[in-house]
Amino acid sequence: MKKFAENMLDFIYESPTQFNAVEVSAETLEKNGFEKLNPKENWKLEVGKKYYTTKNSSALVAFKVNSDEVEKEGFRIIGSHTDSPGFRIKPNAEMESCGAYLKLNTEGYGGMILSTWLDRPLAMAGRVFLRGENPFKPVEKIVNINKPVCIIPNLAIHMNRSINDGYKYNKQTDMLPLVGLINEQLEKDNYMVKLLASELNVEIEEIIDFDIFLYEYEKGCFTGANEEFISTGRLDNLSMYYSSVEALLDSDSKSGISIAVGFDNEEVGSSTKQGADSNMLLNILERICISLGKDRQQFFEAIENSFIISSDLAHAVHPNVNSMADPTNRPIMGKGPVIKVHAGQAYTSDGYSISVYKEICRACGVEYQEFVNKSDQRGGSTIGPISSTHIDIPSVDIGAPILSMHSIRELGCSEDFYNTYKTFVKFYEI
Repeated sequence: MKKFAENMLDFIYESPTQFNAVEVSAETLEKNGFEKLNPKENWKLEVGKKYYTTKNSSALVAFKVNSDEVEKEGFRIIGSHTDSPGFRIKPNAEMESCGAYLKLNTEGYGGMILSTWLDRPLAMAGRVFLRGENPFKPVEKIVNINKPVCIIPNLAIHMNRSINDGYKYNKQTDMLPLVGLINEQLEKDNYMVKLLASELNVEIEEIIDFDIFLYEYEKGCFTGANEEFISTGRLDNLSMYYSSVEALLDSDSKSGISIAVGFDNEEVGSSTKQGADSNMLLNILERICISLGKDRQQFFEAIENSFIISSDLAHAVHPNVNSMADPTNRPIMGKGPVIKVHAGQAYTSDGYSISVYKEICRACGVEYQEFVNKSDQRGGSTIGPISSTHIDIPSVDIGAPILSMHSIRELGCSEDFYNTYKTFVKFYEI
């Protein structure tokens, strides 16, 4: 369990953005015999082999072809997402302040707890596009500037005496990162392009555009009296994405098609070509059937014999604010994965899909919990109900319980992540 948690911490730190996460997991898949498929080419799949493909360099679908009877045995799918809330650097980002400071113009991505981003050394990562021979095929480079290049400073309490009484942060004025002092070594103009050119060892003229995000420079760690907790950013949702890919690697499946999919853009609604609110997964499922010689009728049969685990994280009851939890459904860290239920279908779980997952937990000796929002509160949602509008496959929403969701550092329990991974392995193997 500890080794699994250590490896997950390493993966999360090496994956500061969705682009880095896909790159790192793709390398792992290839080391384990997975073949990359080009979506622009004809697929010729073989039983017993392993494959993966990517979309936008930020979403990934990996699968094993376990048998030739997908129409009878269906797809076993675990879905998660690769993105996390953060700050994206805007174009023309350089801003001068007080004739002395250089700061960067940013915009928020997803719903963050803004105060947690203050006074923390921040690094940068993402992707850069360079000029290529074909205008439609710029050269893409994934980058990770893994050093503390900026910080968002707080205002001293002496100048904001009411800060502890509640303060509404303005993303455009309060949350801009400070880079340094403008001088001969640090010029205001083209700081970002120069930084990226230096990192990639290219001329600044070669850089066309970039998708760069800030992230906390400090690595996650174990904490708690017995080091039972994990404190790190991006547990939501790289922990479930990592667990699903690891389960795919470690499982010994004999039937159907085993699939792990990491969508992008869940934190901003999933309405992109690489998000859950697209036909990306549906198209890949059909291509798998076609490449195995199945007709459309058999594809629909395969859909009807399939099952999805939508794996995002869940809210643990808070030790200091437990009044915010439901009176009778109060997940606790360390007590196992959580089945998420919502009458309004913010989660896809229903009696049938919940029963399936409970039996999976029983089969591998894992304790489970259940989460329902307080009836007077609006909760969040997941990729589950969004993907269900495109693929009519039974689905259950589950996830490990954590605290501080959408903080720059979230808090979970090693045992929960490992036990969730165990249910994923069993799901593929049953």
